[in-house]
Amino acid sequence: MKQGMNQRRTLLAAIAALTLARAGAALAQTAAPTAPGKGGGGGAPILIGWLATGSRAAVNDLTVFKEGMAALGWKEGVQYVLEERWADGDYDRLRPLAEELAAKQPALIVAGPSQAVAAAVKAAPRTPVVHANGTDPVAAGFAASLARPGGMVTGVTNMAPDITAKHTELLLEAVPKVKRIGFLIDANTVSHARLKQAAEYSVVQRKVEARFAEVRRADEIEPAIAGLAKNGAQALVLFASPLFIIERQHIIKLAQARRWAMIGGAREFAESGALLSYGANRAILYRRAAYYVDRILKGAKPAEMPMEQPMTIELVINGKTAKALGIKLPQSLLIRAERVIE
Repeated sequence: MKQGMNQRRTLLAAIAALTLARAGAALAQTAAPTAPGKGGGGGAPILIGWLATGSRAAVNDLTVFKEGMAALGWKEGVQYVLEERWADGDYDRLRPLAEELAAKQPALIVAGPSQAVAAAVKAAPRTPVVHANGTDPVAAGFAASLARPGGMVTGVTNMAPDITAKHTELLLEAVPKVKRIGFLIDANTVSHARLKQAAEYSVVQRKVEARFAEVRRADEIEPAIAGLAKNGAQALVLFASPLFIIERQHIIKLAQARRWAMIGGAREFAESGALLSYGANRAILYRRAAYYVDRILKGAKPAEMPMEQPMTIELVINGKTAKALGIKLPQSLLIRAERVIE
């Protein structure tokens, strides 16, 4: 009898322990945010930092990133929240903005382009950083290689081979009589020296001349373009820069006043009135950044996640601008365009 009572007490104790364990597990699950597909997740949402060199009003990067997160099953405000910081083209603001984000202790930081990534890495060296838009993460020191980054930074790049040479080629195909091309450079960008060298090589190959102007702030753009005009420039190429995207309407107005054909990297330039744009689609890059965020939040290590280059580089042509400038575009150029704006 005594042995039976002891066995019963042991069984009751085991049941009680199992009940407490299950209750504890349920409480832990409620207290912590959950990834899509892992339950309801009634706790605090995951905090994601957002650091951008540009302006929230100038691009739709944030919108398409959120769309990418939603497509992966993440609900903003429920499973994650964004802590946003925008430098509005003022590179000096990046460091304090990154430090503000680091103080919030986000699970990771989405940053772009390269200047923002650098600020995020310095302010939060132990926090994963998703490189959402930038040129060469290896040259910038963020990654050992694209295939195996080896650190806390991974993500997507807008890096495409020979992009500057292609800008020169496309511009001359549109306006073959041009003999002197102006190149506007944002000297804050990490790769500006390499791109300038590529531009110099591209004009020599095509037997035209280059005129260069460098700026660091928005108030330097107008005198820089005036200087290019004074030096005989007949068309304009913009190097990749968040400052130029913010100021694109102003730059396009200055170029059109001189009846210059103009090409930029982001499609926003052609959509805003430049003759041509040729580069990676920013929307695709920022949607893809959501994939990296999803993987990291589910346990993947940034050091082991290969970084991606854009799969496609798209040409956009503004037909309205061509007509306004009296340019008859060759059919060989038109048929290669992803989009012709009429």
